[in-house]
Order: sequence, then structure tokens, then C-alpha cells
Amino acid sequence: MSQPTFKPELKREVAHLVIEQNYPFRQGSEAMGVSIIALRDGVRRSMSEKRGQTISQGKTMTADQQRIQELEAKLRKVEREKDILKKASSLLMSEFLNTSRE
Repeated sequence: MSQPTFKPELKREVAHLVIEQNYPFRQGSEAMGVSIIALRDGVRRSMSEKRGQTISQGKTMTADQQRIQELEAKLRKVEREKDILKKASSLLMSEFLNTSRE
């Protein structure tokens, strides 16, 4: 049976939860369906990238690469916030319609 593969964006999101929001390794690994060791490797890789190093290349990222990475992270955050707002407005609208019909 083959190992599940995950998109780099998902790996970064889970690493972000573990690093910046103190999400437990065990819960993160269970949520992704990977071993704790694999998740820790991903977190280490993410931390190295934040320091400006890429493990795969062993080189320091350029300022442009760092800026791109920062902007991509900001974009993901804004998209998550937008999705939350969409869901909230939908919920409020349905609640409003239910109360106005009564």
C-alpha cells in the first residue's frame, strides 16, 4: 500500500498550526494520517525555510523568494478569513430569514 501524498500547501498549514499555534504533534499527525515523525520532519523543514534555508537545495533563499513566501502565506490567511466571513454571512442570512418568516 502506498503512502498518502499531500500538497505542499497542506503540509505548510499543518506545520504552521504546530509551530505558531502550539497545535499538538499527535493531533496534527492523526488529522493528516501521517506518523508523528513525518510531521516533525515537516515542521523542521518549515522552520528551516523560515530562517531562509531550503533543505532540499541547502541554499539560502533570496530576498525575492522570502517575499514571495510571505505574500503566499498572507494570501492563504486572507482566503481563510474570507471563507469564514462567507460562512458567517450565510449563517446570519439564513437565521434572519427564519426569524422573519415566523
